[in-house]
Amino acid sequence: MNSFISWIGGKKLLRKKILELFPESYTRYVEVFGGAGWVLFAEERKVELEVYNDVNSDLVNLYRIIKYHPEELQKELRYILMSREIFFDAVEQCEVRGMTDIQRAARFFITIKESYGNTLKSFGCVARDMNAMVEYLAGVSRRLNRVVIENQDFAKILKTYDQTGTLFYLDPPYYTAEKYYQHRFRPEDHRRLRDSLRKIQGKFILSYNDCTEIRELYDECRIETVERQNNLATKKESRRYKELLIRNY
Repeated sequence: MNSFISWIGGKKLLRKKILELFPESYTRYVEVFGGAGWVLFAEERKVELEVYNDVNSDLVNLYRIIKYHPEELQKELRYILMSREIFFDAVEQCEVRGMTDIQRAARFFITIKESYGNTLKSFGCVARDMNAMVEYLAGVSRRLNRVVIENQDFAKILKTYDQTGTLFYLDPPYYTAEKYYQHRFRPEDHRRLRDSLRKIQGKFILSYNDCTEIRELYDECRIETVERQNNLATKKESRRYKELLIRNY
């Protein structure tokens, strides 16, 4: 199935290639930088444990509400339209104190679905069937039924769920593109991630932008270059975007 949202750095265009590189067997599957969860939603896994983690508390709250209270969220979103006024009301209300988690999840869902380029700040100005999107949440809830949802730093997740049968998929903020993410990822965080991955017992597959700094950080690993369509490219920029898939197996 598809993810229910778009998100900065989402892996909709690369998920098929990423899945082809997964090992034949593993007992735990953990998405460390969850985002839109395109790889998570791509298939149903017969493993003992699946984990979704993200550092963004608003995003994690939305996932948890969809998992545990989908009908209440759908009621809160009833009659929602693709509307500039509704969008900016939701943006402002996301900062209001005193709302329930369900109300906060509904406002955040609106800001994601109605924003331009997943910025959560400007209105999208496109025609979308909001009712169909709200109805889709029932299927998302069923998919998340057995998924553990976390809101932790990546180092904590790697330490908590690591064992020989664990497969970690990591899609961190890309190097030199950290400014596009709500939660800033510093240069030292890229090194801290590399150091944490060196210590794990399990397997990992890591997606990154293709640059010298990342190639040097992971020169001990298997690195494969892939290309995808760059939908945000200007006329002067390349329509193809190179990325790296990095593995320790």
